[in-house]
Amino acid sequence: MAEYTEMSMCDLGRAIGAGEIDPRDLAAAYLDKARVHPYAERIYARMMEDRAMAEAEAAHARAENGVRRGLLDGVPVSWKDLFDTAGVATEAGSALLQDRIPTRDAEVLRRASQAGLVALGKTHMSELAFSGLGLNPITATPPCINDLDAVPGGSSSGAAASVAFGLAAGSIGSDTGGSVRIPSAWNDLVGLKTTAGRIPLDGVVPLAAAFDTIGPLVKTVEDAAESFAILDGSPAPDLKGATLKGKRLLVLDNVVFDEIRDAPRVAFKAAVEKFRDAGAEVVQAPIDAVTEAMDLSAILFTTEAYAEWRDYIEARPDAMYPRILERFRGGGAYNGADFVAGWKKLTHLRAAYLRATAGYDAVLLPTAPNLPPKAERLLTDAEYYVTENLLTLRNTRVGNLMGLCALTLPTGVPSCGIILQAPPMQEAALLRLGAAAEQVLS
Repeated sequence: MAEYTEMSMCDLGRAIGAGEIDPRDLAAAYLDKARVHPYAERIYARMMEDRAMAEAEAAHARAENGVRRGLLDGVPVSWKDLFDTAGVATEAGSALLQDRIPTRDAEVLRRASQAGLVALGKTHMSELAFSGLGLNPITATPPCINDLDAVPGGSSSGAAASVAFGLAAGSIGSDTGGSVRIPSAWNDLVGLKTTAGRIPLDGVVPLAAAFDTIGPLVKTVEDAAESFAILDGSPAPDLKGATLKGKRLLVLDNVVFDEIRDAPRVAFKAAVEKFRDAGAEVVQAPIDAVTEAMDLSAILFTTEAYAEWRDYIEARPDAMYPRILERFRGGGAYNGADFVAGWKKLTHLRAAYLRATAGYDAVLLPTAPNLPPKAERLLTDAEYYVTENLLTLRNTRVGNLMGLCALTLPTGVPSCGIILQAPPMQEAALLRLGAAAEQVLS
């Protein structure tokens, strides 16, 4: 069964439907692999073996009786440790929430279980989801698939690592400023940031609710599309016959290329050329609204995050990693009038962005302008931690600030991704475009 743990979610689902794989054997294969894997404890905060095997048994019975609930019925996935799981601790990577045991599942976990997905366990993450690096000295820092000494990206760090290291077929994470897309890119995965407000956040430990979103970290665009349909409660997007021919794509030409490192720059340029060769019309231009919106990041993200967690934090500040504590406390520097004025301005900038991009099928940008930093240097160099964290999340934050949906794809260069982003609520069209781009990049 070892080779099955390297397959995509949809390929596993098709094999289950054809009677080639028993969901019970599949779940057991992932659980057995995690028991002996050298990095499993750094990837999984806790396994849910009893639940996984019970759900696999139910999936087996449905397959035997010809009543499978969908393509992914019986496929095992991991869950970021901020999704509530009934009777199982959900701690969001923080000692502040140690031994927090919910009494019910998060709504998205309920939807996934209803669709037949098998829940393997909860994955490590950046503390309270407030870092794009994936470094967490409080609980654990998972490894990066391309550099075992580097961080994997965050905050859905263990989510990405669980898929990249073959310890889950797919994973469900969250994205407030890039937390699905960064770890996906740095671990050569596909990651979907959904539109804020589209997928319910009930039972999800918040960071900044106005920006919090839920999305899959997976191996293929098809996996992302099928997972999205389950989380969203909608039909799976039709990806058949997807093509880039005749599509109009805009390369965002401001902010996102500042201080970009050589590997991401070269990988992005090569990917864009492949899109052109496939028949896409590619234009490069700045969008002033993006530059203006970036100046609002600190007040809007950190103020809401600190307001959410201030009482917990100030009751036990010594329980937090100092770099994360400092970042949260930065949100206390602004007053209510500043915050309201910031949101008023962002609303106008979002409208300006949509006007500027209305004639394009998607906007393109490098997922991250840097490569995964070494964990040891981040731990010992406070200034480096701050600058790398801000740089890491700069490009992905564009999609959150503008209220968009976004998809990151591997470019074929290790730890270098390319983002395609589209207007809010256009996930189906974006995934179809992503399927065409994936074919070209592969």
